[in-house]
Amino acid sequence: MEALERAFELLSAGPICDTCLGRRFARLGKGLTNSERGRALRVVWALERGEEPAEPGHCWVCDDVFVQAEGFARKALELVRGYEFETFLFGVHLSPYHEAVEDFLRKRFPSPWAEPLQRDVNRALGRAFEELLGAEGREARVDFRHPHVRFTVDLWKGDVEVYIAPAYFYGRYRKLVRGIPQTHWPCRECRGKGCPRCNYTGKMYPTSVEELILPAFLEACGGEGGHLHGAGREDVDARMLGRGRPFVVEVGRPRRRTLDLEAVAERINRAAAERVEVLDLRPAPPDLVRKVKDLKARKRYRARISFAAPVEENDFRQALDELVGEIRQRTPTRVRHRRADLVRVRRVHGISGRLLSPTEAEVEILCDGGLYVKELISGDEGGTRPSLSELLGAAARVTELDVLEVLDEL
Repeated sequence: MEALERAFELLSAGPICDTCLGRRFARLGKGLTNSERGRALRVVWALERGEEPAEPGHCWVCDDVFVQAEGFARKALELVRGYEFETFLFGVHLSPYHEAVEDFLRKRFPSPWAEPLQRDVNRALGRAFEELLGAEGREARVDFRHPHVRFTVDLWKGDVEVYIAPAYFYGRYRKLVRGIPQTHWPCRECRGKGCPRCNYTGKMYPTSVEELILPAFLEACGGEGGHLHGAGREDVDARMLGRGRPFVVEVGRPRRRTLDLEAVAERINRAAAERVEVLDLRPAPPDLVRKVKDLKARKRYRARISFAAPVEENDFRQALDELVGEIRQRTPTRVRHRRADLVRVRRVHGISGRLLSPTEAEVEILCDGGLYVKELISGDEGGTRPSLSELLGAAARVTELDVLEVLDEL
């Protein structure tokens, strides 16, 4: 009876559509739309008054926004012509009028069963959009977390804007040569503008892993720009071998999301032959980007080492044994200009090696992700302790470095 009394009071206040009437009692009655709920209340009210239960031609609450829902949905559909999508979401910016009416209703006609106008309008827009898609033989579903397309309807301006979500693809890359950075590296001198130092390319290096991989995805997706997100990165002068390093490619405003990834891999591997190779390509969810970037996987390295003075076999073996365990590393001098100057604790889990000559050696190292292998060998003027150089009492440096394996579980 309380709900009926409140409904009758609201009906007496002015012309209101069934949807807005029913929305004030949205938590009552299961399996009904707000429009059906409002219609039922209007019928009871009309019976009490001996009148026809006719819905008014204009609603003072929503200002007939539900009548306009199909028009907004058509505008939205035109914005995504030519784009592949399986999921969508609508959002609404209320006009000052609607905000004022919502505030007035809360104060003058309070209801513990009401739901916001925005939610009801979003739902109506979604239904209208689905119907328009269905008329064209297409389907898409609402996704509140990661919609492929997201529409924003401004009820004050009458505008519809669209955000096309990026497409994501997971894979692994192998870098087969040295001298290639993972991503585009702007020239330090001109910061990408072009100068004599960079031969007016604006880059420190002619190409990168990203530049060798991304174009094939952009073409296949019909996208507008993108990024390669790697699970860490090897040094420019290091190779990435074995199963490769995990990465996620992000493609902006893709027109196509369903790709023949075998064909994409073939094109990349052919164009970047003997430099970069991609493996295991598959579609990826957006949240995999953060997982890949935050990955703290153990890694296996192979390093060729040069000593400034001859080293004895027994001393070499003993030093390797003493490196297993906890390593304290200050941010290396060579990267301190771009990374926080901190002391990090990492572990060496295993190390083996052999002397190639009294002044040369080759070692394999299994260690935590984030451990700087070059500094583990050189000591970086005491910034890394213990180090092979410190334990041997002879200066040592890495002359060649390869990442053999990234031990992840992605």
